[in-house]
Amino acid sequence: MNQYQQVCETLQAQPKIWLVTGVAGFIGSNLLETLLKLDQTVVGLDNFATGHQYNLNQVQALVSPEQWAKFKFIEGDIRKLEDCQKACSGVDYVLHEAALGSVPRSIADPITTNDTNISGFLNMLTAARDAGVSSFTYAASSSTYGDHPALPKVEENIGKPLSPYAVTKYVNELYADVFARSYDFKAIGLRYFNVFGQRQDPNGAYAAVIPKWTAAMIAGEDVFINGDGETSRDFCFIDNTVQANILAATTQDDAAKNQVYNVAVGDRTTLNDLFNAIKVALNENDVNYAKDAVYREFRAGDVRHSQASIAKIETALGYAPEFRIDAGIQLAMQWYVQNLK
Repeated sequence: MNQYQQVCETLQAQPKIWLVTGVAGFIGSNLLETLLKLDQTVVGLDNFATGHQYNLNQVQALVSPEQWAKFKFIEGDIRKLEDCQKACSGVDYVLHEAALGSVPRSIADPITTNDTNISGFLNMLTAARDAGVSSFTYAASSSTYGDHPALPKVEENIGKPLSPYAVTKYVNELYADVFARSYDFKAIGLRYFNVFGQRQDPNGAYAAVIPKWTAAMIAGEDVFINGDGETSRDFCFIDNTVQANILAATTQDDAAKNQVYNVAVGDRTTLNDLFNAIKVALNENDVNYAKDAVYREFRAGDVRHSQASIAKIETALGYAPEFRIDAGIQLAMQWYVQNLK
């Protein structure tokens, strides 16, 4: 039995109260599903800026009525301190996922990205500190590595940010560190690397690459690749990300707190290879896509290559990613075909 399995057994025997911000979003709804299936009590906060009611409806359909009854939803905004205070009241563990993602969105609208990701983050930190929560785990980002060229990415070595979004996620880490020094309030940041999986939104101008391409292929539309297709990423299936959050929230090791950790699998997949992998997986689900990709200009703010070292999170938290990209793609494509076809 690995560390994550042990933690899940302990939680079922000794349930806690969790707050998930951004609960109607992709990552938030997957955290909600797992926690409810572990018989935890969950408070969810969302303003539906990027989350969706249908994500919550789908979670409700996947858990028992008794488990769903342990979920309390608050429609609110992390940019309002009083909403954060209401959500944090009586909570043991905070999983802070609410944010405005997307590099292009931040370039188009840096003000709203800053308000949500920095002012909203500070509200959540303050509310959680004042509520005396047991732990605070927040979504950091691999974008923090910026223009640092070394691979794999190691937590201690970062470069200059390449987008307003990257600036906001780095400021989150700085604020968390200052709160530890000033108030002895220790948080854990999880630098996500290209998370994908079920319930990731394929719609909108700022959709992530896997759901966007998948939806286009199912609809028989063109798929666009920015650049030459040799840009590479460390794609991380959602179940690995859920594991990292639960391990971070529940750790009793003081040395593991007030840290940031990469959340990935330590692989590197080019966009060309990703395109082919999605085509193959969809074909196995009776969606035959015969078109070639359409190449266009590189996108502003994007880094060329990204790959994580996961040694730190493996050692400190016992993280053991269960799904590499091929297995994750297979599961994700099954969900998209069932829900989009």
